Amino acid sequence: MRYTALNMRRALSALQPTNVLHIGNLFGALLPMVEAQKEFETFLFVVDYHAITVPQDPEKLRQSILFATAAYLAAGIDPKRTHMFQQSMVSQHTELAWILSCVAHMGELERMTQFKDKSAKQKTEGTSVGLFTYPILMAADILLYDTAVVPVGEDQKQHVELARDLAERFNKRFGKTFTIPEPRIQKMGARIMGLDDPSKKMSKSAESPKNFISLMDEPGVIRKKIMSAVTDSGSTIAFDAKRPAISNLITIMSLVSKRSVQAIENDYEGKGYGDFKKDLAELLVLYLQPLQAEINGYLANQDALVKILQKGAKEAEVIAQAKMQIVRKQIGVR
Repeated sequence: MRYTALNMRRALSALQPTNVLHIGNLFGALLPMVEAQKEFETFLFVVDYHAITVPQDPEKLRQSILFATAAYLAAGIDPKRTHMFQQSMVSQHTELAWILSCVAHMGELERMTQFKDKSAKQKTEGTSVGLFTYPILMAADILLYDTAVVPVGEDQKQHVELARDLAERFNKRFGKTFTIPEPRIQKMGARIMGLDDPSKKMSKSAESPKNFISLMDEPGVIRKKIMSAVTDSGSTIAFDAKRPAISNLITIMSLVSKRSVQAIENDYEGKGYGDFKKDLAELLVLYLQPLQAEINGYLANQDALVKILQKGAKEAEVIAQAKMQIVRKQIGVR
């Protein structure tokens, strides 16, 4: 039986299917939704249609969908408390995206930072229209469920703001239809930076695997990556905005150990980077081992993962279809 409460506000988050998830995904996306389950009626899904804005190998994509699902569950998502599903299983997402694309303006999409960054890498001839309209589909994902809160990292805040603008424009043109969502950005962990370049966010698409700690990295790999992580020219273990490299590593230690930055600074007063990095590496190894075991356990029963997604999709579709009946009537096609 689903855990809900009358008039409980809704929170929504999503994760692109990939065979690599890193600690930035864990602390920035997965764990915040585990906490959100306690406060909201939650919607959590694997955005496979977002994934195909760039070329994908079909079989690898299928496996990545299951891996993302297993990672959600291992992190603590409870399918009895959260509507957990696969985006493509609920056709109303793409239907609403088309309607919203007729409300959105070209200039809004051209200003999207992620589109500008990704299209610059792919060049014009290699950039899909889907990559350009990606934020509209994300807006549809959010608005379809009258979402009140969207936990996101700083890099996705602009997309939530677009969803707000489209909802307000639609409501003004056709009458009150959509809830205006609010982005929720956590104070720590929302933006973990790359180990090889602390000026850029940790990314699974980075050129070097030294950029991130994968959730599935083996102990030896974790130790090697942490020991080779970029550090600043200073020598003290202290959090300082002017020293992003060591500050990033301190943030990671704080998240993994659940200890304050101040406590960590006190522990390493008079100590060097070597001691700090060794301890951080061991903390990460111990932190990730049980999570890895949980993920592998779920992946050993892929049929069960598919059933969880199908069940969640049926639940979500009931809500999505009811919303689309209202939207269709508002725009005059019903």
